[in-house]
Amino acid sequence: MSNSLDNSTAEIQAYDDVVRAEAIDSPMENRPEPRVATNLVIRVLGMGADGKPFLQNAEAHNISSQGAKLSGIEHQVTPGDVIGVQLGDKKARYRVVWTIDAGHLLKIQAGVQLVDGQQCPWIKELTQAEDKPAPATSSSPTSSSPTSGPSKDNRRFERLKIRFPLELSEDRGPGSRMQTGTADISGRGCYVETMLPLARGTELNISLWIESEKVDTTGVVRACDGGVGMGIEFTGMDLASQERLQRFLEKLESESKSSTAPPADS
Repeated sequence: MSNSLDNSTAEIQAYDDVVRAEAIDSPMENRPEPRVATNLVIRVLGMGADGKPFLQNAEAHNISSQGAKLSGIEHQVTPGDVIGVQLGDKKARYRVVWTIDAGHLLKIQAGVQLVDGQQCPWIKELTQAEDKPAPATSSSPTSSSPTSGPSKDNRRFERLKIRFPLELSEDRGPGSRMQTGTADISGRGCYVETMLPLARGTELNISLWIESEKVDTTGVVRACDGGVGMGIEFTGMDLASQERLQRFLEKLESESKSSTAPPADS
């Protein structure tokens, strides 16, 4: 175990040493380029703001051949830092362009740009995305339809701070189901407060109710905060189901606000 940790620390230090030399003469370029919306589970390694090495799982979104938006980073990084990103057996170094604290579910998000001379680790995923036909609902620069709007895939799912009942069980093997409620929730995921959160990457079976209909789906633990709770992404819902859940949640929130509002003067 200690040898593995020593090797990881040495690898991280090697990234850091090489990058410090490159950072001076490798200016960033801000070229617009096609982005692919995805949720790739990756590994991130680097040096945190506290000077300690870290190695963790995270996610890559809005990927391109030169950059990406990362989420789920649990260590403080700052613009100008260089981190290692690994997808499968492909590794590359990326320079941090911007960071934001995105809350419990997404942790720290960072925009990153590929360091000059590095090979993009998700070329295969980009190629596969280019080979797929564009969905009918997506807008494109060549579309001439006056009634076409923005793609529903780009719709923002607002997280609502309401307690919503769920049943959770681990995907692997039989186990007791946990009945719980959310601290916040949207059509794409939720945050559950618990003193004993499950590990990141744990696959779950999830049951919830929309009106009187029971909906069974799957999910993955994306954030784990010991003694606090865990962020869960709904992975088994298609877009239509996500939007239906979001509408139901918004209805519940509206009804809750109406029931607690003071009566209007007559």
